[in-house]
Amino acid sequence: MRPTEAESTGGPRPRPRRRLRYRRQLRSRIILSFVLLGFGLTALFAFATNWTRNRVEEQLIVDLMSRNIDEYARQFELDPENPQFPVDQIRAFVYTPDRFDSVRINRPEWYELPDGIHNVSGTDEEGNPFSYKLAVRKAPGAWFFLAYDMTQAIRGERQFNRAIYGSVVLFTLLSLFVGWWAASRVMSPVSELARRLKASGRSVEPESLATHFPDDEVGQLAEALDDYAERLTEVVQRDREFNADVSHELRTPLAVIRGAVELLLSRPDVDEKTRNRLSRIQRAEQQCTDLISALLLLSRNERGHGNTNVARIAEQLLDVHRTQLAGKPLELRLEGGDDLVVDAPEAAVSVALGNLIGNAVKYTTSGEVIVRMLPNAVEVIDSGPGLSPEDAAKLFERGYRGTHAGHSQGGGIGLSIVRRLCALYYWDVRVQPGKPKGVVATLTFGRVVSAEADSGPAGPEAE
Repeated sequence: MRPTEAESTGGPRPRPRRRLRYRRQLRSRIILSFVLLGFGLTALFAFATNWTRNRVEEQLIVDLMSRNIDEYARQFELDPENPQFPVDQIRAFVYTPDRFDSVRINRPEWYELPDGIHNVSGTDEEGNPFSYKLAVRKAPGAWFFLAYDMTQAIRGERQFNRAIYGSVVLFTLLSLFVGWWAASRVMSPVSELARRLKASGRSVEPESLATHFPDDEVGQLAEALDDYAERLTEVVQRDREFNADVSHELRTPLAVIRGAVELLLSRPDVDEKTRNRLSRIQRAEQQCTDLISALLLLSRNERGHGNTNVARIAEQLLDVHRTQLAGKPLELRLEGGDDLVVDAPEAAVSVALGNLIGNAVKYTTSGEVIVRMLPNAVEVIDSGPGLSPEDAAKLFERGYRGTHAGHSQGGGIGLSIVRRLCALYYWDVRVQPGKPKGVVATLTFGRVVSAEADSGPAGPEAE
């Protein structure tokens, strides 16, 4: 399986817009909750009302027809020739045994019906729909039928249903309006808090937020943010003071060391062995100075400027590592032209490139380390043990040491510093497996200046 490529991109990143989208989603959720609540309650009420109405109406009609068919049968027994029927809305029919066959012929749907209340519907000869309830009581001496016309009731039910559906739509729209109004009221203090928090973040001293809000949930959130901002400001202030103190306190002894070494090297009576040791001290002092300058740039998040010749820095770094090989069978060489000049201090370039070269020399026991200059980048190629998938995934994490680190010295922060420098200067660093073995580290520079602009030493470094 081919190891995944580990990379760190230092280019500009777009400002995230997730918070604004989430705020709109929260408002939409509030509105949607009101709409669903209004629709659900209205629809449930409409269903319950319609069901109750139908049940009550059905029960009333059934009770009415049951009572009246019994009354009609009693009246018929008292006066078969002139039965009295008290309810005008119900049509009554009675058939004596000699007319039972006419029921079968003229009203076949009634003939087979048992005693009780029945629903009868259909269309007449003209094609008009009809519906009625039929009460049936079949005695040996007579058959009684009461027909209650349901056409008006069905028409009224349809009108009632339309009114119910219209009420559901109306109250749903009302819920939408109330939800929009409530969401605006609820989100207004949150939006105000976000606006004030954003404005406060642009100033050196953050503005108090809790004083602008009442003592509610938003006010408690503003108070918590004030407390967090105060603690964060204290941390940043201590960090700035620490960086300034370290920069000043370390530069002073380093300057003393540099002056003393230069003075000793200028003496003609210094033997060669001592001179080599003094040169090593001088190079270590320069590395410390460059590292302090680079770390100070990172802590302040500011980019220094200067015209730095990358090939010259690479050659100096290779010279330093050649003196520290201690007999290791390793060849260090520089390939390519010397016309790559970048707009950055020598300290930043030296620290970024020095960590890549240092890692290649540290983990390559024999073979070669090649620093190859490209038009806008530099490659560090080694013939070491290669790159495992685990190393590729975590290579630029702070404190991570590769699987081949063994008992070698180092805290695993070198490549983390490289990644941060790349993010600061919009550079790009990639580390990928070499062919057939080893590792290829590529440092691509975002801004390259012409070689004519390289007028010797780099510009002033930011302190």
